[in-house]
Amino acid sequence: MPGDDTHWLLVDISNSFTKVALARPDRLLARRKLPTRSLDAESLRRAVRGWRFGRVILCSVVPERTRVIRALHGPQLLEVSHRIELGIGIDYPKPATIGADRLANAAAVAALHGTPAVVVDFGTAVTFDIVSGERGYIGGVIAPGLEVMTDYLYQRTALLPRIDLDEPVSAVGRSTREAMLAGAVIGYRGLVDHILREVKREIAPRGRLKVVATGGYAELIARRLPALRHVDPDLTLEGLRVIAGLNLPFEGRPAVRRQKEV
Repeated sequence: MPGDDTHWLLVDISNSFTKVALARPDRLLARRKLPTRSLDAESLRRAVRGWRFGRVILCSVVPERTRVIRALHGPQLLEVSHRIELGIGIDYPKPATIGADRLANAAAVAALHGTPAVVVDFGTAVTFDIVSGERGYIGGVIAPGLEVMTDYLYQRTALLPRIDLDEPVSAVGRSTREAMLAGAVIGYRGLVDHILREVKREIAPRGRLKVVATGGYAELIARRLPALRHVDPDLTLEGLRVIAGLNLPFEGRPAVRRQKEV
């Protein structure tokens, strides 16, 4: 429900889920989530029912669903891109190709944790976004998501089942499901750990590199991976809040929160 200039509606549209949050400049107030495939004008109205806000801040990686937000909130809308103030520089050959969610993550990690830093976002793909010690977005890594890998095994083999991801009981599976869990979860930790080691070697060989994980499987992978000490499921939304504070007229600055450690 529009009408309150002291509050913002934050919208993060990813491939699987859309997250919405009501926020003030200093913090998130409420959060809701709905499947992106069902996002339309009516489902969005239901999701934000009872909320009063003056402006809408959007990051989206699904153009078809972006149009829903533009149709409903066009005059109030601020869309994340490299063209607006992010609180960081962009040192990247084609900045227009950087996903809006990745820019939001980079803005959040720089504002809330400091730099140099890496955000590891466990979504449909797992993305690594790197901010240099000079607070510049310098690039990243994209790898298949954990669920994509396990679904591929199910779809392309005759006998392997679809599995729900959970912590494996052992590195040596005593059933097909246990063997698949060990390969997926333990193997994925190895992938993430090795990429982080290589990134640190390149951008912070003698200093500390701050690493923050977010996304659906962040807590599962971080549970036994020391490199992922900080997990923040709201990091992208926090990035939208930070960016809104830099671009919309309002007194006050984004606040630094203590992050959850695992």
